[in-house]
Amino acid sequence: MLSFAEIVQHPGGSLAMLNQKLAHTRGLLHANPANDPQFLSLLFHYEKMRLDNAMDDNSAFLRERKTPVWFDDAKFGIFIHWSPAAIPAYAPLLPPEHVYAMRGAQNDADGLSKVWRRLPHAIAYENALRIEHSPTVRYHDEHFAGLTYDDFVDQFRDQMLPACDPEQWAKLAARAGAKYVVLVTKHQDGFLFWPSDVDNAYKSDWRSSRDIVGETATAVRARGMRFGTYYCGGADATFGNPPMRDHQTLIDAPPRTQEYLDYITAQWDEIIERYAPDIAWNDYAFPGPRDHLQRLLRRYFDRVPDGVVNNRFQEYAGTHLQPCPTYSDFTTPEYTAEGVPDIKWEACRSVGESFGYNALESGETYLSASDLVHTLADIVARGGNLLLNINPTATGTIPFAEAERLQAIGWWLEDHGEAIFHTRPWDRAVGVTLDGQGVRYTRAPAAVHAIILGTPPSAEVELDLFLDDGAEVRMPGHNAPLPWTRTPIGTRISLPQAPAKQPAMTFRLAPAEAVQPA
Repeated sequence: MLSFAEIVQHPGGSLAMLNQKLAHTRGLLHANPANDPQFLSLLFHYEKMRLDNAMDDNSAFLRERKTPVWFDDAKFGIFIHWSPAAIPAYAPLLPPEHVYAMRGAQNDADGLSKVWRRLPHAIAYENALRIEHSPTVRYHDEHFAGLTYDDFVDQFRDQMLPACDPEQWAKLAARAGAKYVVLVTKHQDGFLFWPSDVDNAYKSDWRSSRDIVGETATAVRARGMRFGTYYCGGADATFGNPPMRDHQTLIDAPPRTQEYLDYITAQWDEIIERYAPDIAWNDYAFPGPRDHLQRLLRRYFDRVPDGVVNNRFQEYAGTHLQPCPTYSDFTTPEYTAEGVPDIKWEACRSVGESFGYNALESGETYLSASDLVHTLADIVARGGNLLLNINPTATGTIPFAEAERLQAIGWWLEDHGEAIFHTRPWDRAVGVTLDGQGVRYTRAPAAVHAIILGTPPSAEVELDLFLDDGAEVRMPGHNAPLPWTRTPIGTRISLPQAPAKQPAMTFRLAPAEAVQPA
């Protein structure tokens, strides 16, 4: 039997061979979750071959479709997670990086159940409340004894929703320099943020009478940004799915009934028709057959020809969750700067540890403005987009510490956005200065950009690359080209003076063809 490393290094072959390889590696899904770029590469090649071998019209349409360039150009988006869970506003404080490492290292039921009991995402309060002995159960018994999640929903719908202001969300996203915004329209608790005409037979009042989705879309687009909708198709507590407590219950979570399939299909159709989202961002899975999902995607692309969809529209084949979707424009790793080199990807993470407002978080648990700028530069240099999440409080306001950091990113992008937007990976993403500071490289059609992660300590910066004679070096805020000299190990750039402290500084090296790795 092939090892996992051998399989991902040689993903080609016939469809039957790829099916065999996926069968051999199916048990590795625990150890190689959706964040693993090698496993994603294998799945990408498998899905491409599945489409290539399909003969129906919708498969042919998807096979010929190319991911719109605007999404690769955009680089930076804002995610908004808001729900009734913002009232209890609790999740255990545990860095998500530790959670994902634990999930990858502990390929056993007990280890994975510990991950789900301690998941640091407050948006999942309703789910964690149904897991025996979880920290959330203990917290709820101590602070909200006698209340149910239904009580939070009633308070949220009747008191919080009427007062929120999506204009403020859009204003902050624009100030951050973001090019798109993705709003959660329904998470795993099942609450809807728009007045849907699709009835829920189990929780008819778990919806907003105010069109938060429509108002946000209008506010976002009025500021020149694209608008996307997150919709949790693979889990919905209102339909009685069991709590997700480990890997198997995550797979079992989507209700696989015709009733639920009709429900989520009708709601996706409603979202598509009403809001024409530029990004269709599904989560967990799409519990329907392949041809059903393909017809939905075809309706979406007919309505939004330059729209994009993520890789979490995973359909079911009988009772088995397919390891990859029928079609996707980009993959969605979380809390990482690692992606698949030959596949467009978007890393999502919060400013802090939690998806959803967690009152326990503070400035100490949030990344600093400099760290966030470095994260953005690192992801973009490797070919990804950053979808940075913010968490409105129960009243819909953005915590000051989050808003402060987003505006700092925007301030930095005002001067250095040329090194981020409309760029592609250069020959290598990572470098280092002679002084030991990290460098990230990006390429535009006419130039290579060097992003120094931090402030150089002196008026000289030596990069680990070579320039051809006649090449020009410039930096924001200085009109004239900067003097440079070749050294045995790279290029030394002379600055007008030692730079002031800043999250990162950039150099524009042109023309691009005159820049060579050292």
